[in-house]
Amino acid sequence: MTDAQRVLIVEDDVHIADLLRLHLADEGYAVVHAATGDDGMRLLEQDGPWDALVLDVMLPGVDGLQICRRARAMARYVPIIIISARGSETQRIVGLELGADDYLAKPFSMPELVARVRALLRRAQAMAQSARLEAGAIELGSLRLDPLARVALHAGRELELTPREFDLLLFFARHPGQVFARAELLDQVWGYGHDGYEHTVNTHINRLRNKIEADPANPRQILTVWGRGYKLVAAGGDA
Repeated sequence: MTDAQRVLIVEDDVHIADLLRLHLADEGYAVVHAATGDDGMRLLEQDGPWDALVLDVMLPGVDGLQICRRARAMARYVPIIIISARGSETQRIVGLELGADDYLAKPFSMPELVARVRALLRRAQAMAQSARLEAGAIELGSLRLDPLARVALHAGRELELTPREFDLLLFFARHPGQVFARAELLDQVWGYGHDGYEHTVNTHINRLRNKIEADPANPRQILTVWGRGYKLVAAGGDA
């Protein structure tokens, strides 16, 4: 099926990889497996585009977190699920802050992983459709965002944003002056499976402030509303 969505699995455990490939293929996905981090990185960069990535963390060669970081530096957004025997909260936070959309600790249920892949792909399709429907450029003070080209300008200068940073800034720009709690931002921007990781939002807010604020320590555009959350205003707008 030539139009099947493509899923790249990077997993060195052959038994787990075969089960993943079987279950995902049963759902109609075109699945490619890499058994090493080096092969996974090569396939990511040279054999795309991919519709979803399923990454183990501990791999021969480069690890899954490096692959995740590289995927998030690419222009095209792709949903990422990390699977790992490292199930601690710290490891989950690291994975999410590097840009993973979801994180499953081994051992996990194969039907659950398939359900999460399906949910992330649906969300990615919905976001792409929304971008097409709201294709007009958005301007807010010195900020200008083009949802289709996924380009953000600040005072005429193009910002170097990760896909997740762009999505967060775009969401704010579509709701200027509206206050959002961290949990709301996780639900709207990150999506599935992030309960309990609200501090991931803080990291991305700080990164955006470093890129658009003249003085990140005293922000004028991405404002903290104490006890409630964050909002985006035009430069010099009402705090």
